Amino acid sequence: MTEEMIMELITSALMTILKISLPILIVGLLVGLIVGIFQATTQIQEMTLSFIPKIISIFIVVFVLGQWMLVTLIEYTKDLIKMISRLG
Repeated sequence: MTEEMIMELITSALMTILKISLPILIVGLLVGLIVGIFQATTQIQEMTLSFIPKIISIFIVVFVLGQWMLVTLIEYTKDLIKMISRLG
């Protein structure tokens, strides 16, 4: 296994992680920001008000994009298995 192969493996793993986690993180960030602005303008200091909308929005994103996430992981795993078979 050469150094280039290791770097390619690490790069593809990190890119796959980013592709899968970025939609969830962006939605959580935007919902948290909107709820935070709402709380600041209305001066409501309830902790569950910020937690519940984030959880619900993240569940919706996972439900909507779950199939795409799974297909992306399966494609990465297939590529990884092909790479392992070339080495052996």
